[in-house]
Amino acid sequence: MMALTMNEMATLDVRDLYAELKAQAAGLGNDETLARMLASQRAGIGAMPFCLGLSHKQFAAMMRLHFPGSTAEAWMCGPEIDLARAPELDELRTLFLAHCPRVTPEKEWMAETLAAGCMGSDHLWQDMGLWSRQDLSALIEHNFPALKAKNDRDMKWKRFFYKQLCVQEGVYTCRSPSCEVCADYVRCFGSEE
Repeated sequence: MMALTMNEMATLDVRDLYAELKAQAAGLGNDETLARMLASQRAGIGAMPFCLGLSHKQFAAMMRLHFPGSTAEAWMCGPEIDLARAPELDELRTLFLAHCPRVTPEKEWMAETLAAGCMGSDHLWQDMGLWSRQDLSALIEHNFPALKAKNDRDMKWKRFFYKQLCVQEGVYTCRSPSCEVCADYVRCFGSEE
């Protein structure tokens, strides 16, 4: 039998963790996305901070709602969020919630998680531990449909969000904070597959 590479082991591990969460899922709209993010985070994939950027209390409430058969403590992992970027997190959270038809605790959790994902330095769907850009687009459409509708040119999501913030401030030439280090800087529009 051949030895598995680290990447293959991580893939197997993430799929097992995902299956574990899906077996505990409540059957709600964000279950799939959250299961992928949590499984990836626990497998060491992506750049999501501790508790997906939520407070302990928010994270525990989210887990009770979406995965009632699981314990929140088992899924609390990841590095602490960079508090030096707190103003940026606030601006992003406000942007997301402004494009939400009705603000609920769940929409607030998703806005917080999405904002925390923007603090990474790769494509947003990868930083969040999602499995494709389509996963990210589905998350945005489900939670912030007006924002999804605004991205009619299929701009990369992180770049699109920062562009929206710049437009709000009246700045029309704008880069997201990680553009300078992005290997795909020249391809800011279109498919990421």
